[in-house]
Amino acid sequence: MRTRIIVFLALFAALVISAYFILKPADTLPIYHPSQLDPRLVDPSLKGVTGEHHIKDFNLIDQFGGRFTLADAGERIIVADFFFTTCATICPKMTVQLERVQAAYRNEPRLLLLSHSVTPEMDSVPVLAAYAAKHNADPERWRFLTGERAQIYDLARKSYFAVLDEGDGGPDDFVHTENFVLVDPQRRLRGFYDGTSPADVDRLIGDIAKLLKENDQ
Repeated sequence: MRTRIIVFLALFAALVISAYFILKPADTLPIYHPSQLDPRLVDPSLKGVTGEHHIKDFNLIDQFGGRFTLADAGERIIVADFFFTTCATICPKMTVQLERVQAAYRNEPRLLLLSHSVTPEMDSVPVLAAYAAKHNADPERWRFLTGERAQIYDLARKSYFAVLDEGDGGPDDFVHTENFVLVDPQRRLRGFYDGTSPADVDRLIGDIAKLLKENDQ
């Protein structure tokens, strides 16, 4: 009888421990590759591609009028989005949520926010500078980017996989997405979030902490 009780307690303890590790939140974020994503997000040229995916380099212009490339991001974690300053629907909500992200990590130099204009022909350097000032963007933590339209659209579709629709980046093409994309210092995709949802941005803020911790190890 005593042996049965001991065996029962041992099995019960094992089940409790197993349940804990199954149910507890994972501390490590997934690494996303094209073959793992919603096919609607993946450009046709990259569908079925396996192996590690990395953000492509770019050469754009920031709100200060200087050139900004992937090398300028250094080894920082990136949160990327695509917006335009005259947007009256989802973009204001997204920008307010990025203000929350900036505030949560105001003293964290390892985080960089990159907001790409999808109407670069209208969002000039002075326009972006005014928009950045309006939203209290820290110049060391948050860059607003303009430049060649085709390059920005290519980044949205083939690097960040932030857009559901297809297009060629031409004059009649238009990107409109609420997605925030989390990128690690190795330029790999680590998370996708609805930038209009405070609850989902709370998840992003938590995931940034996990990624910072991962890179401390």
